[in-house]
Amino acid sequence: MKRLFYLTTILLLLLPAGISAGNRKKTPKPNLRILYWNIQNGMWDGQTDNYARFTDWVKQQKPDICVWCEASTIFLTGTAQEMPREDRYLPGHWDELARRYGHKYTYIGGWRDNYPQVITSKYPIEGMAQIVGEAPDSVVSHGAGWARIRVKGETLNLVTVHPWPHSFRMGVSEAEKKANIAAHGGDHYRRTEIEYVCRHTILSQPGAEKELWLMMGDFNSRSRVDNWVYQLPEESTAFLTQDFMREQTPYKDVIHERAPQNFYSTTGGKSRIDYVYVTPPVLEKVVRAEVITDDYTRPVRNPQKISNFWHPSDHRPIVVDLKL
Repeated sequence: MKRLFYLTTILLLLLPAGISAGNRKKTPKPNLRILYWNIQNGMWDGQTDNYARFTDWVKQQKPDICVWCEASTIFLTGTAQEMPREDRYLPGHWDELARRYGHKYTYIGGWRDNYPQVITSKYPIEGMAQIVGEAPDSVVSHGAGWARIRVKGETLNLVTVHPWPHSFRMGVSEAEKKANIAAHGGDHYRRTEIEYVCRHTILSQPGAEKELWLMMGDFNSRSRVDNWVYQLPEESTAFLTQDFMREQTPYKDVIHERAPQNFYSTTGGKSRIDYVYVTPPVLEKVVRAEVITDDYTRPVRNPQKISNFWHPSDHRPIVVDLKL
């Protein structure tokens, strides 16, 4: 017994620092949690209970910063009928809703239509740019935003995006639609939007690759790093937007970087179209990056098949923990 005790002690001493006897790495305790989610039509599902389940779930996650995509009320509760604009709760009352889960500060990005992106935070938010593009060729369909947040002596740049969702180009006439779909007009338009947003944010700042930048949203596009799942032709235009992000910017796809051998759908189907991109200095600080699927966030198709609505959303949230 004495000999066994000594052998066990020696083995434990030989384990590398940060490795438990169960061969598990100790994860550094994060001090900043960022939560991103496309909440479909301003959390349409939450209108049934005054957003109680939504705010309770957010409180449980304990985020320091939230980025919400599709952050505007649009439809009457339980219907696909548009609500009068004067009756819409969001985005006008995000400050009130955010306080329910502990956030004092809110910021809305560029807002062209019914689908703004909103940032809420425990820390003050400095708005840098509300991006809507320029007609006729560089229109950013749903708008985008760039904000700065200082946390623990560090400056974080947050860029929010939500490009065009359709297979045809924005602005084409009904007569042109069929031909434009055949020409993959939607894929080319998304690529144009993302380049415009990047050139007015991270690519406009010399040395940004050495700073703390995050860009996140529903990109409505697929990445070729997931093509082992999709099995699309290598020349598919579906990859144009993500190819630009991967090849023409300093950003890294944090979910792929953390789990390159795995695939995590961010929708109710089997598509990863929501991304959190970070610069290398942020990636070095990431201790967790995860698409969250739990009893609340798992998308469930509306049983009455009201439009394309899901409960609580047709997308899944992403959480990123940083050790600053």
